[in-house]
Amino acid sequence: MASTPLELFSVDHLFSDEEIAIRDTVRAYVDRSVRPHIADWYESGQIPARELARELGALGVLGMHLDGYGCAGTTATAYGLACLELEAGDSGLRSLVSVQGSLAMFAIWRWGSEEQKQEWLPRMAAGEAIGCFGLTEPDYGSNPAGMRTRARRDGDDWILNGTKMWITNGSVADVAVVWAQTDEPGNGRGVRGFVVPTDAPGFSAPAIKHKMSLRASVTSELVLDDVRLPDSAMLPEAVGLRGPLSCLNEARYGIVWGALGAARDCLDSAIAYANDRDIFDRPLTAFQITQTKIADMTLELGKGVLLAAHLGAMKDAGTLRQEQISLGKLNNVRESIEIARSCRTIFGAAGITLEFPIMRHANNLESVLTYEGTSEVHQLIIGQAVTGQGAFG
Repeated sequence: MASTPLELFSVDHLFSDEEIAIRDTVRAYVDRSVRPHIADWYESGQIPARELARELGALGVLGMHLDGYGCAGTTATAYGLACLELEAGDSGLRSLVSVQGSLAMFAIWRWGSEEQKQEWLPRMAAGEAIGCFGLTEPDYGSNPAGMRTRARRDGDDWILNGTKMWITNGSVADVAVVWAQTDEPGNGRGVRGFVVPTDAPGFSAPAIKHKMSLRASVTSELVLDDVRLPDSAMLPEAVGLRGPLSCLNEARYGIVWGALGAARDCLDSAIAYANDRDIFDRPLTAFQITQTKIADMTLELGKGVLLAAHLGAMKDAGTLRQEQISLGKLNNVRESIEIARSCRTIFGAAGITLEFPIMRHANNLESVLTYEGTSEVHQLIIGQAVTGQGAFG
């Protein structure tokens, strides 16, 4: 009897019974509520984000690795397995969960005041409120220190002006965590975070259209035009880039796992298709070239899961470092794209249609490759770690 690629690696013994139960629950949700609709959502470029947020909140995956405030408090490994299953459905679904939990919620949970936590986190964990994370700007992606968004004092208030770009959930968000340069006297010039209700006067979030990737995801621009906020809107514990970069590390960790879900879905689909596809009176899987492709993809998928599980164990132990997350993000996204492309060759012309998930995953992974740090940024992080020399800029 044939094994699935990950059965061949016998990875389940690396996870606890609770972690496997969470994985299976999320997989069942994706099979039931996402797969029947995802091709249509992708083709139309629309997704029922609010409905999905409430369902995902009821499932317990929003901010699931955080403690308190209605969050599930699971292990980092359980969160990773959930990301894998969500992205096996679609990268846009995992992005919704990652931005909600690892960026917006984590920023408030780690750096916010108790009042901010009480106001937002329970509703966000339930999916009743959606969050977004405003860091990237049109001219400042890999170099967030150069951001042009400014927050200036005006009496007891702050006035925010600027533009953020490529913001997942932006147009449907109830709250935005926005990072801005400040020059508050006594504080020095530095980056600070602000919790911005999206109904604040001067805030708008026009949707970005005409995307070829992450079409089943809400992507927006954030425009802040003299947005007035009380002093209590500032995240009190986040000073400088340490705040937003810590959030990016949380999101990058989820991507280490999530990208493998897209790869696994491509590979499983390719094996099933090739077994059913006859050519020259034999199944496509009976040809050596097809088997060498499947073997190579199986190897890279399994290695990626082993790496993710190792990083998850370190994160749960509190020993995971930034450069180690970069190892996982760089390798697993890069290999997942190659798996998607190789699967495309097995499908032939059928691989370009939305009848099968291959091209959808491949297109999505092009975005996953560059967000939360491009491959080049992660190469430089790893390079600095092993040489001791910084090569940024």
